[in-house]
Amino acid sequence: MKGTITYKILKDHLVSGELKSGEEITIRIDQTLTQDSTGTMVYLQLEAMDVDRIKTELSVAYIDHNTLQTGFENADDHAFIESVAKRHGVLFSKPGNGICHQLHLENYGVPGKTLLGSDSHTPTGGGLGMMAIGAGGLDVAVAMAQGTYSLQVPQVIGVKLTGSLPSWVSAKDVILHVLRVLTVKGGVGKVVEYFGEGVSTLSVTDRATITNMGAELGATTSIFPSDENTKAYLASQGRVEDYVPLSADPEAVYDQILEVDLSQLVPLAAMPHSPDNVAPVGEIGPIVIHQVAIGSCTNSSYTDLMKVAEILKGKKVHPDVSLVISPGSSRILSKLAENGALAQMINAGARVIECACGPCIGMGQSPRSGGVSLRTFNRNFKGRSGTADADVYLVSPETAAISAISGVLTDGRKAGFDLPKVEDTVFEKNDNYMVYPVGCNKENTPLDMGPNIKPFPLNEPMSDEIEGSVVLVGEDNITTDDIMPSNAKLLPYRSNIPHLSNYCFATIDEGFPARCQIAEDGVIIAGANYGQGSSREHAALAPLYLGIRFVIAKSYARIHRANLINSGILPLVFSNPEDYDDFSLGHRLRIENAKEETGKQIVTVKNLDTGKVYETIGNFTAEEHAMLLAGGKINMIKQQENRGEKE
Repeated sequence: MKGTITYKILKDHLVSGELKSGEEITIRIDQTLTQDSTGTMVYLQLEAMDVDRIKTELSVAYIDHNTLQTGFENADDHAFIESVAKRHGVLFSKPGNGICHQLHLENYGVPGKTLLGSDSHTPTGGGLGMMAIGAGGLDVAVAMAQGTYSLQVPQVIGVKLTGSLPSWVSAKDVILHVLRVLTVKGGVGKVVEYFGEGVSTLSVTDRATITNMGAELGATTSIFPSDENTKAYLASQGRVEDYVPLSADPEAVYDQILEVDLSQLVPLAAMPHSPDNVAPVGEIGPIVIHQVAIGSCTNSSYTDLMKVAEILKGKKVHPDVSLVISPGSSRILSKLAENGALAQMINAGARVIECACGPCIGMGQSPRSGGVSLRTFNRNFKGRSGTADADVYLVSPETAAISAISGVLTDGRKAGFDLPKVEDTVFEKNDNYMVYPVGCNKENTPLDMGPNIKPFPLNEPMSDEIEGSVVLVGEDNITTDDIMPSNAKLLPYRSNIPHLSNYCFATIDEGFPARCQIAEDGVIIAGANYGQGSSREHAALAPLYLGIRFVIAKSYARIHRANLINSGILPLVFSNPEDYDDFSLGHRLRIENAKEETGKQIVTVKNLDTGKVYETIGNFTAEEHAMLLAGGKINMIKQQENRGEKE
């Protein structure tokens, strides 16, 4: 990885450790972001650390997920987050301002800086040349409190881009192609770094679309060079002074190289129910559709929506199709209103909704039962849309718009007209949605905590013997949406783990919470890529509340594994994946001499019902083991602080 952009940024921010693949390092974090779905927990944890002011250069609290206010819960959460933000010097973005990743790109992203966010799509910032990493909320809270973040040095996949995109083919098709090749597990433990002559043909928002969905690869992050296109984008946002050129050395060495000829790509779609289930639109055929949703942090940029407006201009949405459009930011919405594009959308029959995540997280606009929905979003997991039996396809804005007119999935190249060119524009700064913590501190700013906000659960220090009953045997690719569903019904309770726990694994096994209550101490058995998807730590906190002691899986998604450790739950890996087939509900499992065993690479687990002994892989770093012994990261930090006071 020497000479790569990844290596350069990590080296520039290195606090401790050696820049060698697989080694644990600690880096300095320049910026953080949170959103309200995960933010309440982040700020409860920050308060628990009893810090006065944050250590980062910049931290922003965005409100973009739980914006439907059908009860007091979401509004109370927003008030709480705003009060904590003021207390600690965090900028606060009010509801309606837009989606955190689009807003951060517009206002705060700086090439070469590090960004840690409590949202898995934080790598969007890689489109600007940032080292932007999604993490669990506790890791973000610690980064604000201490200014650092620990990770294993990733391998670097180099994606060499050549050529240029044909008409009706866009950045969304680029990342769908990469997903088709590498799969949703292909980026685990890796950074995806783009280079080559084709990079210069992609705008910053194109690049941000690609890095955004690097999260679906399971990658630590994705990153592009910072070049003249970067400078032009920053200039359009009124902050050309933030431009820093950044590129890999000509002799840069990558661990793996994937070559992509942009000129050979065609319109693609991810079919139900995985982002890597990709095929050409033309091969899928003209399937009848019922809904089209355009927006999300992936495809809600000004250029994306201007293309949509031009395609819709003078036309009419098919009578059997519901088209909803959500701009990425208030700045974009304002510009669409000024230049007439908004009128084009409305006149065509589109429903324009709030600048927020909305349908992408199941917060409204669920498809009809058994319906087919085309979405420009990043995930199409079963049930994520809010409709369990809906079929969701992921497509580009161009494909979405032309399909909304035709009523069937349509390859735009056969539309009979050329895709209009979108002209660049300059945006005027508008910070009317921002609250700055001027003059605020812990002394003069009280917490605003509503009745729905409950303390986050803490684990107990590890005992020398860990025992539990198998309460779930899960398959491959279980998502954090499966573990802790995210929909309009449950999102208002993100600050209430006791309530949320009643719905843990509801999409897979409705009997899971009751089974945990009977077992008291539980164990989860899972297949490969356990915990893929969102960074939400609720997928670890709810099982913790229900008494889950450890998980044995074939493999883990990076962020969820970290969240389990942060919560003091052991994430073990089958040494022999075939052992997975030996386990059934109710089996009683035990780890003896656990404190010592978990410090080794191999952790022995005994099945008390069958008498069989299994080897599992722990392979925890020294810091991870310390967290597990303490019963989680918060407990470990408190122990360290107590020792420091005594010394």
